[in-house]
Amino acid sequence: MKSCFAALLACVLVAGSALAAEPATEVDVALVLAVDVSLSMTSDEQAVQRDGYVAAFRSAAVHQAIHQGLVGRIAVTYVEWAGVGNQRVVVPWTVIAGPEDAGGFAERLEQSPPRRSTWTSIASAIDFSVGLLGSTAFEAGRRVIDVSGDGPNNQGRSVTKARDDAVRQGIVINGLPLMIREPSGPWDIKDLDLYYRDCVIGGSGSFMVPVREREQFAAAIRTKIIREVADRDAGPLVRPAQGEPRANCFIGERPNPDWD
Repeated sequence: MKSCFAALLACVLVAGSALAAEPATEVDVALVLAVDVSLSMTSDEQAVQRDGYVAAFRSAAVHQAIHQGLVGRIAVTYVEWAGVGNQRVVVPWTVIAGPEDAGGFAERLEQSPPRRSTWTSIASAIDFSVGLLGSTAFEAGRRVIDVSGDGPNNQGRSVTKARDDAVRQGIVINGLPLMIREPSGPWDIKDLDLYYRDCVIGGSGSFMVPVREREQFAAAIRTKIIREVADRDAGPLVRPAQGEPRANCFIGERPNPDWD
């Protein structure tokens, strides 16, 4: 009896060791899609934005870009954000290795209605996304945060500090500044693309895709995701003219004792 128990215990220990030693899932990129749902985004704009992401993951071009990666699969999660402490994972980490996986991701995203909330804390969105990237069980060749929004950081700590902290960890931040409407509110700025260029994006090969027309939205999202998956470094899509002043990264921020 003792010999049988010893043999059983040995099998359990061997099986446990095998599970503990099981390697993490390899992916070409771990991608956080961090999407602005602040009140400055109208319901119509939110619907267009959500439909753009859904269409992108149903696109054959995106499927091909994933397939052509070194590993041939990515990990992606979709997050909605607004003010400090107001972030929500809409679709959790999902491994996409083909059209069926991508279609499932798009389906879950389509079934979750968008919401709206107050303030625009890009810094908190970045910090939250860094936490998500740190909690994954994936072995990622690259870690990317994709921030989309229609205004500057106006709550929480300084956006440049959040960006720099993320970049120091080897994370790349890309941007999708939404410039569909003319600036009208107290937090709106005219040159949001320049703000994203100078204050939000960062890391090796970081880029942004500004959207100025509603009809460009779906194509812009598809282009952005393909570029992130394929890791094509073509430089920023908005280049400063000679002598062009840099954006004011504190334009929406007030002095805050919580900044570090």
